[in-house]
Parts: sequence; structure tokens; C-alpha cells
Amino acid sequence: MASLAGRSIVSIKDLSKEEILSVLGKADRLKINPEPRLLEGMVLGSCFFEPSTRTRLSFETAMSKLGGKVVGFADGAVTSAKKGETMWDSMRIIGQYVDVIAMRHPLEGAARRASEATNKPVLNGGDGANQHPTQTLLDLFTIRECQGRIDGLDIALVGDLKYGRTTHSLAQALTHFNVRLHFVAPDSLQMPDYICEELKNAGVEFHIYDKMEDVINEVDIFYLTRIQGERFPDQMEYERIKNVFRLKKEMLSDVRNNLKIMHPLPRVNELDEKIDDTSHAYYFEEAQNGLFVRQALIASVLGKI
Repeated sequence: MASLAGRSIVSIKDLSKEEILSVLGKADRLKINPEPRLLEGMVLGSCFFEPSTRTRLSFETAMSKLGGKVVGFADGAVTSAKKGETMWDSMRIIGQYVDVIAMRHPLEGAARRASEATNKPVLNGGDGANQHPTQTLLDLFTIRECQGRIDGLDIALVGDLKYGRTTHSLAQALTHFNVRLHFVAPDSLQMPDYICEELKNAGVEFHIYDKMEDVINEVDIFYLTRIQGERFPDQMEYERIKNVFRLKKEMLSDVRNNLKIMHPLPRVNELDEKIDDTSHAYYFEEAQNGLFVRQALIASVLGKI
């Protein structure tokens, strides 16, 4: 297996199955046995050109809890981009100050471009509606943690599958595993054709639905996402379908005992808060796991673990 040292992680497709499992194993160890001095003397550049809560804070906390330091920004408007500086130049300069860069940007392909501008590892924290590989790694970690395995599971991806970068990356990662996928979305928000083609080529079984009720009782993981208004080119279309999926507590009466509900967050109104206290809710644990997975990934690309 090739080392991740010095490598950028822009897409989940940058990682082989063996490398994915290696990161998950390292995250397991760091969750049980913290290493508060592992990255002493190293600096993370936290470069978020788009709003974020969990991804940015978990990257920064991950670095801090490993003994490293953090510099950066949470709003591209406070950088020289406001003066017209290109992202290429920004990343070239920032890479001279830090050892690793965590980045989020509203434009698809921005993370790949950034990785070409610097010789420091770039970790993609989301680029437009394209990819979110670190979220996918924490999702895989969480699935394995709550189910004891990944192979053999029925997994539903629900909501905004067209613009949802978390579902794009997760579906692609699951081509490495023996799972059955269930896509639940309105026709206008179904999984892009290119991802469906990748699944077919990998021999992954998948089914398409337009109602949550058709699949909720038949799956082990119910991965719900919000309808992303900020991605819609037509706001009238967004208003028409924004409330089309709402998971309510009473819909869980006949689900499998082991069902776990996941959500990359933030939620709006698609996930009933009354579900929070049920045995099926696992989205807050999912968010917490981002810390350990991002610790493992940062330490791996820095060659320290």
C-alpha cells in the first residue's frame, strides 16, 4: 500500500480500498488512545472560502489535539481574494507558511487546482457540489462503528442526491464494498448519471425510489441530507421541493432494530428533532467521529502515523 505522506486528498477516488481502511484503522486507534504531542511544531492552514461549522472546527480541533497549531480564515471575503488575488496565488503563498492545508471552496474543482499550486498536502473539505472526501471517511468510520461492518449492508441515500457532495463521495467510496444502495429523491434531485454508471461498472446493486416510506423499513443505514437551496440555479424550483422529504418519529415504528439514521448536518426541517432521543439516531456521533478521522488523515499526509 502506498504511503499517504505528502499526498493531497481531493477526491475519495484518490484513495484505494486499502488506504481507506488504513485511515479508518488509525482513527480507531486515535479515538481510543489520543496522541496530544504527535504533531508538535507543525501548522495547519485552515482555508474556508465557504461557510462551515463541523468541517472547519473538527479540522482545527483535530490539529490542536495532536499538538499542532492552526492559522487561517473562515470567510474568503477577509482574504486578498477580495482584492482580486487568484486562488492559485493564495495557495502558493499559504503553502509556504504551513505544513498542510484544509480547504473548502464553493467552486467545483477548486481543491484540485489548489493542490497543483502548492507542494503541501491539501485536504478537500468540500468543493461546490463535487466532492467531500473527509466527510466520506468519517461516514464509513461511523457505519462500521455502529453496524460492526460495511459489507452486506443495505444503505439508503436520501434527499438532495444531485447537488449533495457528501452523497456523491459516499456512493463512490461504497464501490469498494459489498453493499446494496437505495437512492431516494425527487426525479429532479436523483443521483447523477455518471455516478450511477460507476456503480454499474463496479457491480454495485442500487435501486431508485421517490418516497422514503418505500425503503425506510428495508435498510440498515438511512443517510438523510437536506435540500441545498444554495446550490439551486432556480430558487422557484427550490421552494417547490424544499419540504418534500421530512423524516418523522412515527415513521420508525417498523424499521429494523439495528437501523441507524445518519445526516452530514446541518439539518433544516427534513429530520424531526423528536428522533434525537431514539436508539436509531446516530448523527451526533457521526459528527464527533469527524474529529478522529481528520486526526488520522492529517497525521497520515504529514507522515507522522
